Amino acid sequence: MPEQNIITIEAGKRSGKPCIRGMRITVYDVLSCLAAGMSYEELLEDFPYLTKRDILACLSYAAEREQQTLILPG
Repeated sequence: MPEQNIITIEAGKRSGKPCIRGMRITVYDVLSCLAAGMSYEELLEDFPYLTKRDILACLSYAAEREQQTLILPG
């Protein structure tokens, strides 16, 4: 799991949302940028403290969460 030790959750930071390496940028922030059409290169340019490994950890985290999604009968 590439997100181990990269994705952190702290109760007092960003309302407990998953963040990257204890910083204030969330997994959601990264995924939103990618969903809006930003490339890895553009994201790394706008956020120079991020690494490609951080971005991949966000994608892996989201994929893992998606796999755990429970579908309830309607």
